[in-house]
Amino acid sequence: MGDKAHTHPGAAGRAQAADRPTSVRNVVLVGHSGSGKTTLVEALALTAGAVNRAGRVEDGGTVSDHDEIEHRQQRSVQLSLVPVEWNGIKVNLLDTPGYADFVGELRAGLRAADAALFVVSAADGVDGSTRMVWDECAAVGMPRAIVVTHLEAARADLEEMTRICAEAFGGDDPDAVLPLYLPLRGPEGPDGHAPVTGLIGLLTRKLFDYSSGERVANEPVGDQVPLIEEARGRLIEGIISESEDETLMDRYLGGEDVDVKTLIDDAERAVARGVFFPVLAAAPAAPGARQGLGTVELLDLITGGFPTPLEHGTPAVTTLDGRPRELKPCDPDAPLVAEVVKTSSDPYVGRLSLVRVFSGTLRADQTVHVSGHGLTDRGHEDHDVDERVGALSTPFGKVQRPVSHVIAGDLACVAKLSRAETGDTLSSKDDPLVMEPWEMPDPLLPLAIEAHSKADEDKLSQGLSRLVAEDPTMRLEQNQDTHQVVLWCLGEAHADVALERLRSRYGVQVDVVPHRVSLRETFGGRASGRGRHVKQSGGHGQFAICEIEVEPLPNGSGIEFVDKVVGGAVPRQFVPSVEKGVRAQAQKGVAAGHPLVDVRVTLLDGKAHSVDSSDAAFQTAGALALREAAADARIHLLEPVAEVSVLVGDDYVGAVMSDLSGRRGRVLGTEQSPGGRTLIRAEVPEIEIGRYAVDLRSLSHGTARFSRRYVRHEPMPPQVAERVKGEAHAAS
Repeated sequence: MGDKAHTHPGAAGRAQAADRPTSVRNVVLVGHSGSGKTTLVEALALTAGAVNRAGRVEDGGTVSDHDEIEHRQQRSVQLSLVPVEWNGIKVNLLDTPGYADFVGELRAGLRAADAALFVVSAADGVDGSTRMVWDECAAVGMPRAIVVTHLEAARADLEEMTRICAEAFGGDDPDAVLPLYLPLRGPEGPDGHAPVTGLIGLLTRKLFDYSSGERVANEPVGDQVPLIEEARGRLIEGIISESEDETLMDRYLGGEDVDVKTLIDDAERAVARGVFFPVLAAAPAAPGARQGLGTVELLDLITGGFPTPLEHGTPAVTTLDGRPRELKPCDPDAPLVAEVVKTSSDPYVGRLSLVRVFSGTLRADQTVHVSGHGLTDRGHEDHDVDERVGALSTPFGKVQRPVSHVIAGDLACVAKLSRAETGDTLSSKDDPLVMEPWEMPDPLLPLAIEAHSKADEDKLSQGLSRLVAEDPTMRLEQNQDTHQVVLWCLGEAHADVALERLRSRYGVQVDVVPHRVSLRETFGGRASGRGRHVKQSGGHGQFAICEIEVEPLPNGSGIEFVDKVVGGAVPRQFVPSVEKGVRAQAQKGVAAGHPLVDVRVTLLDGKAHSVDSSDAAFQTAGALALREAAADARIHLLEPVAEVSVLVGDDYVGAVMSDLSGRRGRVLGTEQSPGGRTLIRAEVPEIEIGRYAVDLRSLSHGTARFSRRYVRHEPMPPQVAERVKGEAHAAS
């Protein structure tokens, strides 16, 4: 935070494995799409000497060499790790996507990090989704800092952005969000905009000029001095108010001149404790320059103010049978507990697992126990197996630098863990443990797919299983009612990436087809039917006649079969055959091809032949009788209804409730939630909310969340049912 001595960029900037937890900082970059997170990571890597002035590492590649899909989409779609070294500290920079569809990657980054850097664009301000992530970090006490980017934009105003950040993130204590530096502006351009060319340190009273492409320290002059003192006084009070030294405020108010080192140390401790949130500014280096504006100050803050892994508690750990296990925080000599925070496939090295080691030391070629995360409801295979660790490496874009071991607190990539999936725990095979999983959002946008060709069909199952192994925010469903393969995603962009990965990584071409909900059919009243299956065409004939009555039952009753035959009109041995035929036809449907439910079928009478009657003949007769009864009856279509819970900002409550009503929804109630939000509960037909994940995001500007759960099937309105039946007949 101050005017520190720094290691010379070069080899020292290219981080390898850490030798002790105190020499590691794990930082996740958070911010909306387009805020400049990846550009900032590149600027920090350049300043740290991890890349040259052309943005390349000596052994090839660049910091942004991640994924061809990202280049095509022009945005980040996955979590990436860029390790650099600064002042003898290894800094693991975790760059996350800002687009809401890839929030699973963001949550993985939050899990792997010990502190968060919120990146805010001076051109765009603070959006609602960024505020929501800030609140999540606040709930768990994660240390945070704010960096303002895009200072070159027209109308960019660092002072105004600092005020906006204090208002958005400060809550009840806006003095907890304060700038450490004031902007130094150059001469105005033709458009009247004076660019930021340097920073003025409020604690050190030093001026840092970046206009030459190098950081040059000077003393402030002229009218800069009173400007510094005014802002400096507020900053000092903000720092001291969070100080662990309770006498410091009294001494300061009593006129004592607190020395700069004490202030810097107090500020760094307050940041590490998550009670003070400094605002900084950063900009990428000009072409050919070595340092971007504010990057030195930012690296100083990360290494000096952000906590070490020792200060970050280990998530809850249990034995495989669920017994709690206490572990010393971040001890390299303790039992191994590591977590797979990301899984990806590389065309050259195969499956790569990005791992955060929370306890113990992970070594290349050792055998570890892989504990599955139990996401079987999302199409993931549950597993508990021993696997041999392949090569360990630290990534930099597409370059992997080999390391022999990874200590507690550090991150690295593990090759060829064939069974490990995102969220799995790695532990000693002799002492297997499992970590409490982190919370993942439910995928709520269905994508029904079919193999494009027979060759694709052969590869589809394996490709889908690999896809969901990499991304726990996807859910794979084999719908037994509609016979569709459904990939549940978080949004349209998430779905696009899934299809692209199926094609480019696994060589599977699929077609997207309309998603169908699981409808049911039932009788609207009593009806009778006669099934006559009589064939005499030479040889052994077929003879079976049965008469049935069908009546509706309450919701959830299923199919009830009653035998009321008297006098042996249908021989005893063929009554189960009639029932089997009825149930088979009910499963196929009687009107629009959907399963028949909630009816009682009573067998009243029938006829048999001593030679030509058979099990198969009476099955056919039972099915025919049910179809005849349906032909003369009112058949209701039943649609699934979900209870939808929407958490939305108060400003959008009216729009959301109006939209739910337009989807034939019935609002059950509302209740106030913290942070100026309202929880709306409503029952909505599932056929109306297929794209609700997309529509709600648009309606609420990305600030609302919703969940859904099936509650029951209920009759579909006649006009909607007629349309569905018409579509079914047209398709057949």
